[in-house]
Amino acid sequence: MKQQTPKELQELFHLYLNGLAYARAPKGLYEPIEYVLDIGGKRIRPVLMLLAYNLFKEDVQSVLPQAAALETYHNFTLLHDDLMDKADMRRSKPTVHKRWNENTAILSGDAMIILAYQFLMKGCPEEYVRSVMDVFSQTALEVCEGQQWDMEFENRQDVTVDEYMEMIRLKTSVLLAGALKMGAILGGASVSDAQKLYDFGIQIGLAFQLQDDYLDVYGDPEVFGKNIGGDILCNKKTFMLITAFERADEATEAELRNWMTMEKYDPAQKIEAVTAIYNKEKIGDICQAKIEGYYRQGMQLLEEVNVEPAYKQHLLGFVQGWMHRNL
Repeated sequence: MKQQTPKELQELFHLYLNGLAYARAPKGLYEPIEYVLDIGGKRIRPVLMLLAYNLFKEDVQSVLPQAAALETYHNFTLLHDDLMDKADMRRSKPTVHKRWNENTAILSGDAMIILAYQFLMKGCPEEYVRSVMDVFSQTALEVCEGQQWDMEFENRQDVTVDEYMEMIRLKTSVLLAGALKMGAILGGASVSDAQKLYDFGIQIGLAFQLQDDYLDVYGDPEVFGKNIGGDILCNKKTFMLITAFERADEATEAELRNWMTMEKYDPAQKIEAVTAIYNKEKIGDICQAKIEGYYRQGMQLLEEVNVEPAYKQHLLGFVQGWMHRNL
């Protein structure tokens, strides 16, 4: 069976996405959607779906609409996240609510959800419609749940590591896992293999998000692609910060809380001081161990998927490259 490389699938999907011209009016609704999708990104979710499909079937072109559904939904979440966060830039370009306005961002985002469902149904084999719809709908709802938890955590000082892990499972992992499961279902995989690929996606997604938390403190800005310490400066509830509070003695906890509540400070000094606390409490080592644990569990699940080991190499290589992108 012909296996396509991640790069080939990215190019195939890119061509398909670029061909989706919106001829409908009013342009004020659709231009922001085209703008968001044109900004780019790594197309991780559609490529994961296509790689999972290609484990079982060759004709990946037949499921490009379903891949577009995932990318459209993912970009909808970014559009609304930017609005909620009042972010000015996304991938070095003005966000939709800055280039247009907030009402346009809300309405175009709403339209993207509807378009995602239209893509999902386009050419979907009748025998898979219910299963694919169930996975996509549950995933979309859980992503919203994760975003709500994330917003609520901003005003809480008692967030636990378990709560944080559940939040990132919902906000990040389920869409990766759903992409893999949808690809498997459309490829005619067994219920067992589809579920193993879903669980693989959950574990890898958790590892990926924890890696982001780690790299925000210890990464190389040139490689990581953004300045280090951003999470520290905005007091973001990350695995690093929550674990530091859980492990710190009374004096260290007081120092950490002082930095979190301080209104006027030198940014470099705050990053240095909080990082020193992380170093003292060995938070980086704890986080790295967690990343490795989730990654290892994910690899075990992928190994158990009942297809020829050679068929899994492109999916394995894609995930490994993605996980080690900034290490």
